[in-house]
Amino acid sequence: MGLKNTAADYGAIAKWLHWTTALLFFGAYISVYYRHWFTEYDTPANWTALQLHLSFGVSIAVLLVLRIIWRIKNRTPDPEPGTKAAHLAAHLGHYALYAVLIIMPVTGYLGSKVNTEFFFLFDIPMFESTELFRAIIRDGMGISYPDFEAPLDFVHKQILGKWLAWMLIVGHVVAALYHHYVKKDRTLYKMTNNKK
Repeated sequence: MGLKNTAADYGAIAKWLHWTTALLFFGAYISVYYRHWFTEYDTPANWTALQLHLSFGVSIAVLLVLRIIWRIKNRTPDPEPGTKAAHLAAHLGHYALYAVLIIMPVTGYLGSKVNTEFFFLFDIPMFESTELFRAIIRDGMGISYPDFEAPLDFVHKQILGKWLAWMLIVGHVVAALYHHYVKKDRTLYKMTNNKK
C-alpha cells in the first residue's frame, strides 16, 4: 500500500486521516457524554472531561484542514459501478460530512466559555478573550459575547451534536455496509487494509 491514492484504493495517508478523524470524533462524544452523565458540575472530573472534549474538537479541526489539503492534491479512487443518482448521493453525503466536521469545531470554539487546555499541554484562549472578538464582534458589530455565543451553542449542541452529525455518520456506516454485504463491491475495502 502506497502513501498516495490510486485509481483502485485510498493510500495510507488518506486512510490514516479518515480513521483518526473517526476516532477523534468518537473521543469528543465519549468525553462530553461522560461529562454530562457521570460527573457533577464544577468537579475535577467534569473539568477534565470538558478539556478532553475541547482538545478532541481542536484536533479534529486541524486534521480536517490536512484532510482537505490532501484530498485536493490527490486523486480519489474510481467509484464502484452504480447509477448516477447513487454516485450523486455518495458525493452529497461526503460533502455534508465535511461540512459538519468543519462547522462543529468552529462553533464549538467560538461558543466556548473557557480556555482549552490542549490535552493539558498548552492553553488555547477562548474566543471571547481574543483581539478578533473585541475588534469585530464587540466593538465593530456591538454584540455582547452572550448574544454572540447563544446561537452558536444552539447549532453546535442541538442541531449538529444531537441530530445531524449522528444521522450523517449512521448513513455513512450503513452505506459502507450496504456496499460490502449487499452490493459486494470494493467500497469498504478501499478505506481498509484488506484486499479483494
